[in-house]
Amino acid sequence: MKTRSSFSVLIFFVIIAIGLAIAYTGNNELKGASTFIIGVITFLLAIIVSAAIKIADQWEKAVVLRLGKFQSLRGPGLFMIIPIIDTVAYWIDNRVITTSFTAEKTLTKDTVPVDVDAVLFWKVLDSKKAALEIAEYKNAINWASQTALRDVIGKTMLSEMLEGRDKMSVQLQKIIDDRTEPWGIKIISVEVKDVNIPSSLQDAMSMQAQAERERQARVILGDSERQVAEKFGEAAKTYENNPVALHLRAMNMLYEGLKTNSTIVIVPSSALETMQLGGLAGMTALTMGLTPDKKAPEPPKKQS
Repeated sequence: MKTRSSFSVLIFFVIIAIGLAIAYTGNNELKGASTFIIGVITFLLAIIVSAAIKIADQWEKAVVLRLGKFQSLRGPGLFMIIPIIDTVAYWIDNRVITTSFTAEKTLTKDTVPVDVDAVLFWKVLDSKKAALEIAEYKNAINWASQTALRDVIGKTMLSEMLEGRDKMSVQLQKIIDDRTEPWGIKIISVEVKDVNIPSSLQDAMSMQAQAERERQARVILGDSERQVAEKFGEAAKTYENNPVALHLRAMNMLYEGLKTNSTIVIVPSSALETMQLGGLAGMTALTMGLTPDKKAPEPPKKQS
């Protein structure tokens, strides 16, 4: 119920002041009982006029009933009603209104209890229907939103709910809008804020995600090994009919290992024989960075 506006109170006092001025500035014949009657009439007139004046804000609509029947929608701005006969039953807010609603411990399609928080954005398009078709439309919207949210949760898998909140919001908007359309109310949008799952399930999902990452890492590593093996196979085909190239490659690998790490390298005897490193000439050539095919320079002879 909207309180009396300051403008109607001002009109009340203005009428009282005018009546008193008329009563006390008239002829002497109006003194005494007549003055009292004028005062009473002025007071009653002030009450009736102030009660007839109503002001609706820019975003409001007033639902006026005449002897219990719908008369009209008034506002925004200043309007008049007939006191006692007309009554303003509802002041309908036509702005966009937000309503938060929740569903606690609701089971999903895969029987997981979740708590879901959402926000509803709605607006009254038909003030007459909102006032006459349903009582307490704000509470009705809240209950309709909660039941719709529970219905959607019960038909949705947990993974789909966590990944596709937008899809869930669209479903909620359609369901709630279908329920509230006969009331003259338009659902603008529904936003799912948060989906809370039990802490034990969060730990299990974290372990599952970690195991999935490890599996992917092993798959990637295995694929890398396969690619490396394929490249080695291609390289082996290159060296298959070219023993000189294989010999030079083996010599280079051994030389680079000795030069870079400055350590001892254990080489199978078969490899030494293949690379002709079993003899003294081969080791000298390797030390000096030469191939066995090249001879090391002879040391200078002493002069007698």
